[in-house]
Amino acid sequence: MQVVIRTYYGKGTKQLFDVGEQHEVELQRLMHSVPGLISYTLARSNDGGFSVTVCQDHQGIEHSVQTARNFLAQHAPTLSLAAMQITEGTVIVHVQ
Repeated sequence: MQVVIRTYYGKGTKQLFDVGEQHEVELQRLMHSVPGLISYTLARSNDGGFSVTVCQDHQGIEHSVQTARNFLAQHAPTLSLAAMQITEGTVIVHVQ
C-alpha cells in the first residue's frame, strides 16, 4: 500500500477546505472512483489542513492526485494556495 499526505497552510487554505466541505458528497463519490483506493481523509487543522490518501499502489495515488486537481479546477478555478507540503511513503501498518 502507498500513502500520500498533503499538508496545506497559508493563503487560500480556508477557502480550499470550505470548498471540500461544501461539496463533501461529490468529493466522496469522486474519491471512491479511484482505482485501488483504501481510504481518503480531508481534515482541517489549526493552521490549515491536510489530506491523507491510502491506495493499493502508486498508480492509485497518482489517480487520486488527478481526481483532486480536476475537482478543484471545476469548483475553485481561481483559488491559489500559498503553500503545500507533500509526503509520500509505503504503508507499514494500516488499521481500519
